[in-house]
Amino acid sequence: MKKDVYIFKSGELRRKDNSLVFEGEEKRTYIPVEAVERLHVFGKVSMNTDFLEIVSKHKIIINFYNYHGFYIGSFAPRETKISGYLTIKQAEKYLDPDERRYLATSFVEGAIFNMKRNIRKKESNSQFLQEVEDLEGQIYRAQTIPNLMGIEGQIRNIYYTAFSYLIKNEEFDFEKRTKRPPLDPVNALISFGNSMIYTTALAEIYKTNLNPTISYLHEPSEKRYSLILDVTEIFKPLIVDSLILKLINGKILTLKDFDIEDNFTYLNENGKRKFITYYEEKLNSTIKHRKLNRKVSYRGLIRLEYYKLIKHIIDDQTYKPLKPWW
Repeated sequence: MKKDVYIFKSGELRRKDNSLVFEGEEKRTYIPVEAVERLHVFGKVSMNTDFLEIVSKHKIIINFYNYHGFYIGSFAPRETKISGYLTIKQAEKYLDPDERRYLATSFVEGAIFNMKRNIRKKESNSQFLQEVEDLEGQIYRAQTIPNLMGIEGQIRNIYYTAFSYLIKNEEFDFEKRTKRPPLDPVNALISFGNSMIYTTALAEIYKTNLNPTISYLHEPSEKRYSLILDVTEIFKPLIVDSLILKLINGKILTLKDFDIEDNFTYLNENGKRKFITYYEEKLNSTIKHRKLNRKVSYRGLIRLEYYKLIKHIIDDQTYKPLKPWW
């Protein structure tokens, strides 16, 4: 079974016959190419065209992260699944104001459902739940995408306030969401987790015929795959935020797993390793899908979301965002 491989040390990635080798300062590690689904590079790593040729042949995506663990870009094999027909249909949905608004609202609807699901984990959060529900009805009346995103932003602020009350570990303080830079360990976890869910969703979209640059909630951009941002809105509270609560409240992570430089808080190598271990465990855990009548992993749920979107785009079946029933 193929798996994700994470490289935290600095060194060289190269090809050795039909295998991969990582040459670090401390040791040499052989990586069977047939066993790799994706490579995640956190250290300063060099590679050459022979190495890129073999990973391209085996359709391995390489995700790169900066010193603080935040995603900066990917190397992906030449696109083989992009469909001209589907790309045209995606663009038609984007150019139709009603269709774009429907899909954008659906992504926000799915995100809110999963935020409310987390808020309910503490009974005393009923006030925050009511505040979210009071605003939720407005998303269906929003006439423009910026207006819709503004309402979603207000709801997310309420959510993060409620989120602070879900943290039971006194070591971790969380007052508000700060991104650039993350000012405390909880914000560092949210930012790191959001980077990881983005690369996970990136890998899954490459298994479909969708064009990742044509989106509906986030404005399409030359510098990002904005459709991935649309879909991950649904999965951030479901996968990332619930995992963060597990790691903090279970005291799996401690303040020793973080470093601070110039008010920039980030996971150190040990913290990243812990997070990724439990993140992979979460992605690979399964639920019984009530429609497919079989077990589906959380990673598989992301791909299924893309397939549902494809059906809507080709006018086969109206898209409905994932709303967990388990």
